[in-house]
Amino acid sequence: MASGALTAGGAPETTPPLPQAVVVPLTRAAIFLIVTINPGAASEDAVRSLCADLAALVRAVAFRDSEGQLSCVMGIGSEAWDRLFGAPRPAELHSLREISAGSRRAVSTPGDLLFHIRAERMDLCFELAALIMARLADAVTPIDEVHGFRYFDARDLLGFVDGTENPDGQEALGAALIGGEDPGFAGGSYVIVQKYLHDLERWNALPTEAQERIIGRTKLSDVELDDAVKPTSAHNALTTIVEDGQEIKILRANMVFGRVGHGEFGTYFIGYARSAGTTEQMLINMFIGRPPGNYDRILDFSRAVTGCLFFVPSASLLESLGAAGTPAPIAAAAQIPQPSAPKRDGSLRIGSLKGEPRNE
Repeated sequence: MASGALTAGGAPETTPPLPQAVVVPLTRAAIFLIVTINPGAASEDAVRSLCADLAALVRAVAFRDSEGQLSCVMGIGSEAWDRLFGAPRPAELHSLREISAGSRRAVSTPGDLLFHIRAERMDLCFELAALIMARLADAVTPIDEVHGFRYFDARDLLGFVDGTENPDGQEALGAALIGGEDPGFAGGSYVIVQKYLHDLERWNALPTEAQERIIGRTKLSDVELDDAVKPTSAHNALTTIVEDGQEIKILRANMVFGRVGHGEFGTYFIGYARSAGTTEQMLINMFIGRPPGNYDRILDFSRAVTGCLFFVPSASLLESLGAAGTPAPIAAAAQIPQPSAPKRDGSLRIGSLKGEPRNE
């Protein structure tokens, strides 16, 4: 599901919608590119045209190295969806809500389009990003561009393995892809991205045991701490979401980035989910706390400087959006093998996001 995952073409209604390259193996390199769409009909037409042709661009670059595992996921923000396509809309598509409590702040920053480009080689990612920007030209304004890399055995710059509890196989598809709860957009996904900057000098001054209690895992062996010793404020405790006795997972594809000469060290968080509310609840638990005040202590050393939410159409729908400019009928979600989704009414059931206690 690398480059070929984004090559759908006119799937009949009896065929399950082909997803974009959301569920793919970890690669050594990635580019995260966020842009806004400039005013005017010509800008909107250029973006729609790219929706139809993105698969061809991926194929053209991927052909240069059949083992390069090149893929690209295109996400569309809430305001951009309204401008480009109108109704109908994905059920949970909205702008990311800012979350703040004291000095902790999960910001919401501008972003109309996300391009998540992955490969085993950075040159493949770079070439595809260049082609995309050449196609869009004056139609968009770049907002953020991060070049990520795999760090040793998939560790972050804090020294811990990142993504240990990621689902795989059918479980990953079930966690990341929309199903029968929104059949018109089946095979799509919601993705939230955040760029975190770390204060490594302060972090590295902590004893290893203190770091492990913050993360909830051992640093060297990557073993989860026993519940008897793991604090309830541990990162992996607060980001575990359970509904009706079932753990609800997301699919992370985080990457390390940094500029040593500028003292910039960070993690680019990117989480795909069939419900945006799952990832948002994780952020609420981290920044406000569960219960309020019992927040993720990793935030004493890391701060989020960007934050956006996007809808990722299926590859089938993305191509049809580019061709027609309006959502086309797609296959029934029941044909995609996934576990049932939790019942949601579109609300996060949290009231304000400014640190007050929630009403359950």
